[in-house]
Amino acid sequence: MQLTGSQILVECLKEQGVDTIFGYPGGAVLNIYDELYHHQNEIRHILTSHEQGASHAADGYARATGKVGVCLATSGPGATNLVTGIATAYMDSIPMVAITGNVGKSLLGKDSFQEVDIRGVTMPITKHSFIVKDVEDLAPTLRRAFKIAQTGRPGPVLVDITKNATADKTEYEKMAPEPIARVCDKMTEEDLEKAVKMIRKAKKPLIFVGGGAVLADAQEPLKEFAEKVDAPVVDSLMGKGAFDGNDPRYLGMLGMHGTKASNLTTQECDLLIVVGARFSDRVTGNTKTFASQAKILQIDVDPAEVNKNVKVSGSVLGDIQVVLGKLNEMLENQYHKEWMDRVMARKDAMPMSYPGDHLTGPYIIEKMYELTDGEAIVATDVGQHQMWAAQYYRYKHPHSLLTSGGLGTMGYGLGAAIGAKVGCPDKIVFNVAGDGCFRMNMNELATAARYNIPVIEVVCNNSVLGMVRQWQTLFYGKRYSQTVLNDGVDFVKVAEALGVKGYLVTTKEELEAALKEAIASNKPALLNCIIDPDDKVWPMVAPGASIDEVMTAESEK
Repeated sequence: MQLTGSQILVECLKEQGVDTIFGYPGGAVLNIYDELYHHQNEIRHILTSHEQGASHAADGYARATGKVGVCLATSGPGATNLVTGIATAYMDSIPMVAITGNVGKSLLGKDSFQEVDIRGVTMPITKHSFIVKDVEDLAPTLRRAFKIAQTGRPGPVLVDITKNATADKTEYEKMAPEPIARVCDKMTEEDLEKAVKMIRKAKKPLIFVGGGAVLADAQEPLKEFAEKVDAPVVDSLMGKGAFDGNDPRYLGMLGMHGTKASNLTTQECDLLIVVGARFSDRVTGNTKTFASQAKILQIDVDPAEVNKNVKVSGSVLGDIQVVLGKLNEMLENQYHKEWMDRVMARKDAMPMSYPGDHLTGPYIIEKMYELTDGEAIVATDVGQHQMWAAQYYRYKHPHSLLTSGGLGTMGYGLGAAIGAKVGCPDKIVFNVAGDGCFRMNMNELATAARYNIPVIEVVCNNSVLGMVRQWQTLFYGKRYSQTVLNDGVDFVKVAEALGVKGYLVTTKEELEAALKEAIASNKPALLNCIIDPDDKVWPMVAPGASIDEVMTAESEK
């Protein structure tokens, strides 16, 4: 049947099972929005306050649900406002399709009003980017975009559509989406056998879990693998929840703000088994000394990650769920009682700690955990509060921590929390923010209020840019250049002006009461939690140092 490009776009979205779009209209996408009007009972559109909020919401929806997130913006500034969100998704391998409008085909390249080469702009930060100039190409391109976003190592795909392609007509035939196969074409028996030999030979193995294990939903074979290898487990920021944070084998996060037990054990192990992690500089510290006593076995779906940052002794390429399943079949149970006893004793002797005499970020996170039994989805912005959320909320499940790990995007969290709550309406959803981050995205409270999306914004407000100030304290002689934010902005009044219930929290008692009321209300809420500007994230490894050179509060003194 003959359909317009806009009708084809909507039909293709329905083919792919899309139930929600986050976006902001404009001239180049008016035909698309007119068609969405006729399908509002099938595809829900969330109008965000800013296009960047739409891209972060699509990202959060994807992280929380495991499905492809979709955002939509007009040409020119609408499209460029998506760029930070697209880059955030790219760095963390999040499946997302960003759809933008552009000027008509005849106006391309003429500096037309609101024209920008968004395909060119986003080429370095997408798995693929397309421009559709003719309506005949629209359906095949959209179908390909969704497949690329989900296949192998996931990531964002951009589809830019000229306005004429949304208005012109062509023949449309409905197609079922192609199944997304788990990519294992580079997995070999030789590599698997080598991996098994390395594991059998090890006396002091350690498993390091990254975000790839979350994306592959590999939690069940990972747990079995850890038990078969008889090894302790550490994770990266992105790997949270792939291995249960309450499991006795779990030592905590690895790296710059990892636990002392995790960092010291990494330096002592004789085999480091890396499951879906890319050896970020925030994890490794000085790569020359990282896991210097160990052989490294890397399991990853992306061959580009092997030997990129750290040289490895062996690798298995393929979907992590499949690879772990194969290794579990091939491995007999290993026993490392002496090693496990020593590591667990170290873990018990080196617990995380924080001051107990006043309201602190860690206390806020622990109280959130207690009141939700660890079953909430926690989005974060970037900074001290992000690290506290990683350290003190014990994530039981994958897809429960949504945070910008690779790009470190301030202003990410509130949009992501909105997307997560829309995708997982039965879950309690928090966004943990700093006051600096909240200033970058506070307008999205209006989005939560408009649609009554009951996210709980928890602001750790220390009136400074906390993590930058921490570095200024430790490494820049306490020269606090442009990091003091004490200017009298009342976040509670801001929240209420945007239609959201606000709470001022200054004590532990006020925190518990506000959290309980916000959770029970099932409405969007903001908690403005006043904490000390001198509170720091501990432990910490100085940039460029070896990860066993761990600084603590005692070190500062």
